[in-house]
Amino acid sequence: MSFQSLIANTKRNYEGRGIRSIIVPMKTGLMFAAVAVLTCVAPVATSQDMTAAPKGPSVSMEPATLVTIPGGKAGEVHLGFRVARGFHINSNTPKSEFLIPTILKLDAPTDIVVGKITYPAGDEMSFPFSPDEKLSVYTGAFGLGVLIRPLHNVVPGKYMFRGQLKYQACDNAACYPPKQLPVQFEVKIAKGATAHKGNPAQSPHVHH
Repeated sequence: MSFQSLIANTKRNYEGRGIRSIIVPMKTGLMFAAVAVLTCVAPVATSQDMTAAPKGPSVSMEPATLVTIPGGKAGEVHLGFRVARGFHINSNTPKSEFLIPTILKLDAPTDIVVGKITYPAGDEMSFPFSPDEKLSVYTGAFGLGVLIRPLHNVVPGKYMFRGQLKYQACDNAACYPPKQLPVQFEVKIAKGATAHKGNPAQSPHVHH
């Protein structure tokens, strides 16, 4: 049975019993491995489960560099994050539909458009619960690129962007309830270039 099939079968069995997510230490045996992986699949259903999770697994955001973007032009902002030592999170494109991807959601100020968000490729790593299959994950430091495009009518100045990085952290033995890391950074909008209006070119066929 493949790793993906193992996740799917275990998930169906536990959801049929009304259990959405559990956290267990890794033990020997295929079923314990499947249960540990299952905790990466569904959000926690009760507050008791949330309080039972350790505070260790987390992602922090590095201070963002202030980027200046002219009105009417597009520019990219680079955001840096770091996964706590001993943990990993799924990449934006995990190899199984049952795994929770890492996603950045942002709210933009009026008249400023948030474009494409570029995610890095995940590191392919195997873990004790599935040594023969590799997962796509982020560990340590990783960065995202955010395309920002202010409209022509934006008043020059500094603008604050806010949002959340949605992720789920796991270690070699278990996964923990999904989290949302608050994200905020400033972008400086400069005055856009003004189009110069010159005299129209005169036709060489016009004679005075």
